[in-house]
Parts: sequence; C-alpha cells; structure tokens
Amino acid sequence: MPDIDREDAWLLTLDGAPQSYVDLRDPSHLEFEYARRMAHVLDLAAEPGHPLDVLHLGGGALTLPRYVTATRPGSRQRVADTDEALLAFVEEHLPLPPGSGIAAEPQDARAFLDHSPAGSADVVIGDVYGGVHVPAHLTTLSYARSVERVLRPHGVYLVNLADSAPFPFVGSQLATLGAVFGHLALVAEPAVLRGRRFGNTVVVASHEELPLGELVRRAASDVFPARVEYGPALDQLTRGRAPVEDADAVPSPEPPDGAFTVG
Repeated sequence: MPDIDREDAWLLTLDGAPQSYVDLRDPSHLEFEYARRMAHVLDLAAEPGHPLDVLHLGGGALTLPRYVTATRPGSRQRVADTDEALLAFVEEHLPLPPGSGIAAEPQDARAFLDHSPAGSADVVIGDVYGGVHVPAHLTTLSYARSVERVLRPHGVYLVNLADSAPFPFVGSQLATLGAVFGHLALVAEPAVLRGRRFGNTVVVASHEELPLGELVRRAASDVFPARVEYGPALDQLTRGRAPVEDADAVPSPEPPDGAFTVG
C-alpha cells in the first residue's frame, strides 16, 4: 500500500496486519516505533558510519537492512526468512539498491542461525513472526546460545517481542537471555510498560556494557518516546521465571483483536 504522505514509501501488510514500512527514497526514515528503537541501538553499535556485519532473522520488506545500508555503507548483511514468495514479492516491488550488501535467503531462521559461522556478526536481529506469533523454537536457551556463538565478543542481540503486563512472555525471554548474556535492556512505550495495552518491546542483550545513557536519551527524545528499563526494573520482570528449555517452549502470546491492524 502506498503512503499518500511520502512519495515512494510503502506499507507491506500480511493478512491485514502491518508487517513492514519502507521509504525507497529515504531508507533512514523508519515509520514503525519498534524499528526506530532498534535503529537507536544499531546507531550506537559502532562509531557513526562504521560498517557492520549484521544477521537478520526475519526479513519482511527488509526495512532494517536498508537502514543499515543507508547509514553504514559497506556493511555486510545476511537475511533469513522462511517466506520465499514474500521475498520474491519484495524483490519485485521494493527492489534493493545496487551494491546494497544485503543477501536474503528463504530459510528457517533457527537453521540459518545454527549454520552461520561462529563469531561472524556484530549484530543479530530477531524479528520473526509466524503469523502473529514468535515461533517457539526461537525462544529457548539453546537458541540464545546459538545467537551468542554467532556474535563477536562485542556483539549485540536485538529482538522484537510483543506482550502485555504482567509480561509473562517477555519476562521468560529476559530470563533466558540473562542466562547467556551479562547485560540486558528493554525498550518500550510507557503505556505498554504500565500495562495499558499490548505492544512491542525491544530487548537488547550483550556481553559488553550497553550504552544506556545515550540509549535512554535517544529513546526519550524520539518522535515516539520510549523508556529504557534495565537493572532492578528487569529483575522484577524476571522474578520467578526460569530460562526456557526446548521441551517447555511455547510461541509468543496471541495479540488481542485490533492490536495490530490497518484501519
């Protein structure tokens, strides 16, 4: 669907739900709130303009890969998405610029991750939804360890998770990632954190200390302001929750009717 307010900008929907937004003339323009929050972390992952090696689990319309190409020329990016027809549709209607450095493959995200070389990525991004759910096999301790294996020692993992208070799913994911990574943060809209609505949260995980001060500033001053939670605030979300083993894994929760729809 074209954006009538921006020339050559497009909204991709799947089964009536907004899935991706792309501005072909200005890939640095991000319309979705969670994508902007992920971009803040990407901006802080290295010196401005420094190329990154990024592994994207979930492709959609390749919004974030395009953003990285625009803001960090020379970056090498690999994308896995199980929906081969969707990737072909995007390639036809929303083509990548020449020399983008983006390679998209129709593969299961977990298989793609497990077969990626150790220490090959500066950033791994998880944004995989089978319909409206994060698949169960992308929520486990073994999955988190596979992410850690692929990341370089300074690397960062970013994942988009939808939930609502008291955040049983996000809390279990924080416990799972906290069993593998030494530093965690969560970025979300205040209304979501206060339990007023179901919505997206972005979880950030790394072995190295995160640039929390600058991340807090960017999130708070964004067009769509967000809060960054870390330390004791995250301890409350994970209290009583154990890391998710393969045998106990379940998909992310069902969104309420109307939570993610096009009007």
